[in-house]
Amino acid sequence: MPLTEPYDDHLPEEGSSTAAPEGGAEPGAGAPEPEPTLPEPVRQRIVALTAAVLPGLPADELPVPLRRVAKFAPNRRARLGAPVIAAQLTADPLFRQRATARVLADAGDLGAAVVEGTAPAAADPVEVAALAYLARPRGWRELIEASGAAVRAEADSAVIAELVREAEQRATRAEHDRAVARVEAEKLRDELARVREELGQLREENRQAQRTLRETQARERRANELLATERGRAARAAADSDAELRRARARLAEAEAAAGVARASAKEARSVDDARLWLLLETIGQAAVGLRRELALDPVEKLPADFVADAFADSSAVTPAGTAARARDTDDPARLDQLLALPRAHLVVDGYNVTKRGFGEMSLEQQRKRLITGLGGIAAQTGDEVTVVFDGAERMHGLPPTPRGVRVLFSRKGETADELIRRLVRAEPAGRPVVVVSSDREVADGVRRHGAYPLGADSLLRRLARS
Repeated sequence: MPLTEPYDDHLPEEGSSTAAPEGGAEPGAGAPEPEPTLPEPVRQRIVALTAAVLPGLPADELPVPLRRVAKFAPNRRARLGAPVIAAQLTADPLFRQRATARVLADAGDLGAAVVEGTAPAAADPVEVAALAYLARPRGWRELIEASGAAVRAEADSAVIAELVREAEQRATRAEHDRAVARVEAEKLRDELARVREELGQLREENRQAQRTLRETQARERRANELLATERGRAARAAADSDAELRRARARLAEAEAAAGVARASAKEARSVDDARLWLLLETIGQAAVGLRRELALDPVEKLPADFVADAFADSSAVTPAGTAARARDTDDPARLDQLLALPRAHLVVDGYNVTKRGFGEMSLEQQRKRLITGLGGIAAQTGDEVTVVFDGAERMHGLPPTPRGVRVLFSRKGETADELIRRLVRAEPAGRPVVVVSSDREVADGVRRHGAYPLGADSLLRRLARS
């Protein structure tokens, strides 16, 4: 194909007044022949050779459209300026001659051989055709045609090679497909054999299942027969049970009637016993009044613990006792409530033993105040006598007002609170319930021998926390 649309190029060559027509035609031989049809590789090579020499041409020798293209980068010049370069090569013979001179100089021996009309056999036909188009020696059209034939031959060879390669690839894929098909066929045959084997197993299992079903149906019929028999027996047993239930209800009615008679008799007997008990208590009361009158006993103004307390009223100095071994009898506050519910009970508390166990982080004054206040609540609730005993090196000051029913004692010099507690217990008459709260095992063992009830400090602490 031509580089561009054909143009009339009758311009004379540079340095001659009368130039020979293009293509080596003699002067006066007629109109120039049209541009030959160039193979695409040849056309691209012509543009590339011309673009390479554009920067080397003087600016005044470059056509105006190519001056901007000559400033492009080498990798963009042939790509972006190809249409303009091709148009100028076709339309401007003078520019083509100037560019050709530089191209031939760069081509060296190959350019000289092309100018002479002979091309080496080993030369690239595309390169030879491009140089021949630019230089246009005698026979240049034949060189371009030969180059086109060679390019077409190479293209045909490439097409044939591509076809051969595709055929080989298809053959390879076909062989691969055949191998895969053989493998799949083997797999299908193996699968078929396995399926046949499983089918045989399923048939055998089906026969066994049918045999089992028949046996199960036979057992079901026998079970239904047995069930009918048992239902008959159950119906008879239910009828017997209903009859027995009616008889039991009749006996229950008789028993309830007898119980009513017995309750009436017991009520009468209890009334007789109550009358006898009232008569006995009235007799005892009258006897006690007569005995008090006969003995001339005055009303009691002091309790036994008051006598023990009076012995410490005049003491002014006491010494602290050593720390005793601590032990726990029981810490159940319910037990404490049971004992305090006894008539005329006396609660004796080992003061510091309780406070240091329950709220030892406070000062001694705060401990005493908190314990005495709590014991006042217990005395108010139960009406019992309450005595709290503290160790002390001297009589304590700053005590809170003593609540009603609470007695506060401090051990005197040479005696500990534990000894004072034992003295209080020994002073009580035999038979009076005395409850001693202390976690000291020696105190608990000592008061237990005198008939008192020892309890751990935790029982009182829990009782105080609850109230």
